[in-house]
Amino acid sequence: MTEAAPSGTAESARAAVARAVPDPPTLHASLDSLGYLADPGLTTALYLALRLPQPLLLEGEPGVGKTEAARALAGVLGSPLIRLQCYDGLDAAEALYEWNYPRQLLSIRLAESQGVALAEADLFTDAFLLRRPVLAALTHPGPMPAVLLIDEIDRADDDFEAFLLEVLAEASVTIPELGTVRATVTPVVVLTSNRTRDLHDALKRRCLYHWIDYPDTERVVEIVRRRVPGTTPSLAADVAASVRRIRTLEVQKPPGIAESIDWVGALTLLGVERLDADAADRTLGVLVKYREDVDLVRDRGLAWLVGGPEN
Repeated sequence: MTEAAPSGTAESARAAVARAVPDPPTLHASLDSLGYLADPGLTTALYLALRLPQPLLLEGEPGVGKTEAARALAGVLGSPLIRLQCYDGLDAAEALYEWNYPRQLLSIRLAESQGVALAEADLFTDAFLLRRPVLAALTHPGPMPAVLLIDEIDRADDDFEAFLLEVLAEASVTIPELGTVRATVTPVVVLTSNRTRDLHDALKRRCLYHWIDYPDTERVVEIVRRRVPGTTPSLAADVAASVRRIRTLEVQKPPGIAESIDWVGALTLLGVERLDADAADRTLGVLVKYREDVDLVRDRGLAWLVGGPEN
């Protein structure tokens, strides 16, 4: 038995995507209008993931915008973002589906009260199926494809990677009670990794690949000012420069764009217009999240952090 989404076709979905995203410049402009600033390399990778279509593996340090890229892509398409957050011990059932056992039990009791016999096949139908992220993305009816975000795949184990191979290669999964479920409208799949471990070659072969690096100071300023309305150019520039300095230290978790945005938001809320040692000292916990990192920054000097003369 093969199940497919009830409406939409692969051809109509490809045509709809082609109309919405005819070329990389159009995609770049659409992402920009949603407040996501992508460089040409990332824009091209996202475009190819849409138009080939092929899964896209985004790697980079935490906080550089990998998850936001998938969210922005869903916004461009006007499609749902279906997110699967990976963790150690995640198994296929949690990612794919489970049966609604309370509803099955209720149906059995109702049938017994009416003197009706239920066959096993009657209990394992679509009516009792709870779709988890992967199955929900595969059965999304369209017309635009759903965006399936498999976030932090490096946190899952080898067995889960092996499960994903069928999904990535064929846009299908096998459910023992129902058979093969094959997507009619193939979802756009974005995987992210912080490189806490190496991924297997079999998974990488099925994906396009792009590394997202920390943006330069000018781009950080532009991103921050878009995400925190009312931020002055001087404060955004001060924060971008200070974050860059912290990354030169051997901190456990170098701050990314997300932390820069949070820091500017906190400083703006406090009425700070230019970053100085006092403001940095009071709000350092917004930026660095380990005591050892805080001590390392303080030892280096708050004056150094904000670009003034060292102690």
